[in-house]
Amino acid sequence: MGCKGGTGETGAESGLISDWAELTHECLLNILSRLTFEHRWTGPMFVCKPWLNACKDPSLNSVFDLETRFDSSTESTRWWTPEFERRIDAMLRSVITWSNGNLTEILTRHCSDLSLNFAAQRCPNLQVLSMKSCPRATDASMARIANHCRNLKQLDISYCYEISHESLASIGRNCPNLKILKRNLMNWLDPSQHVGVVPADYLNACPQDGDTEAAAIGKFMPHLEHLEIRFLKLSAKGLGSICEGCLKLEYLDLSGCANLTSRDILNSTSNLKDLKEVKKPNFYIPRSVFHTERYGHWRLYDERFQTDVFRI
Repeated sequence: MGCKGGTGETGAESGLISDWAELTHECLLNILSRLTFEHRWTGPMFVCKPWLNACKDPSLNSVFDLETRFDSSTESTRWWTPEFERRIDAMLRSVITWSNGNLTEILTRHCSDLSLNFAAQRCPNLQVLSMKSCPRATDASMARIANHCRNLKQLDISYCYEISHESLASIGRNCPNLKILKRNLMNWLDPSQHVGVVPADYLNACPQDGDTEAAAIGKFMPHLEHLEIRFLKLSAKGLGSICEGCLKLEYLDLSGCANLTSRDILNSTSNLKDLKEVKKPNFYIPRSVFHTERYGHWRLYDERFQTDVFRI
C-alpha cells in the first residue's frame, strides 16, 4: 500500500481503512437491508460472525423469497430431488426462527410438510404463502396453516398434487381475508415441456377432481378477487360453482381448461359485475394427442386455417 503525503504513514495506519467487522450492528442492518434475500445468503453471512448475526436480525427476515431466483432460472431435475428439498426446508426453517414471529411472506418452491408445519407454528402473521411445485406438501400441513395463519391474503399452491379440495375448504373456512388464490396445474394436454425434468409418476398424478375443488372454492372463498386455475379439469358445473360463490372476482384465468366452451364461460361469468379480465382456454393441440389416420380432420383444419391454435 502506498504512503500518504510522503510521510511514510500508510492508509491503514492513518485509520482510512477500517475493519468491516467493527461496524456497529445498526450500521450493518442499514447496509444489509439494501440487499436482496438471495444476496444476503450468498455473501455477507459468510464474512464474519458479526455479519452473520446481523443477517439473523428479525427486521431482515420478515420475507422469505426464493421465487425470484426460481423464476429466473431454467427448471432442473435437481430441484425434484429429496436432497434439494431438504436444503429448501432447512433455509426456510432458519428464516422462520430468525424472524421471531414476524415472517409475513413465504415465496418458494420444493418445500415439504416439515418446514410448512414449522411455519404454521411460528408464523401467526403470515399473509402471503407461495409454494409451487411441492410434491411432499400435503393436506396435513395445509390444515395447520389454515388453523394458525388466519391472516393469509394470498395463496399459491400451483403444481402441488398432494394438496386436495380439503385444503381449499380448510383455508377458505379459516382465512376470511384471502383475496388471491392460484391453483394451476401443469399442462396435461401437452406435457412435453415437463418431460425429462419433472418425474413421470408426478406428471401422471395430476388431480382429476376439478369440479370438487371448484365447489370448495365457490363455497368457502367468497372474498376472492383473483383466481388462477390453469389446466384444472373442471366442467361447466364447476365453473358455475365458482362464479356463484365468488361474486367479487376481478380476474379469472381459465387457460388450458379444455372442458369449457366459450358459451360455458359467458353463461357462468355473466353475474360477476366486478370482473375485469378473463383468460379463456387457448392452447396448442399437440400432434401426439391425435392419431393422424383416425383424426384426419385436424390436419384438414390446419391446412384450411393455417394455425396450430384451437380456441374453444
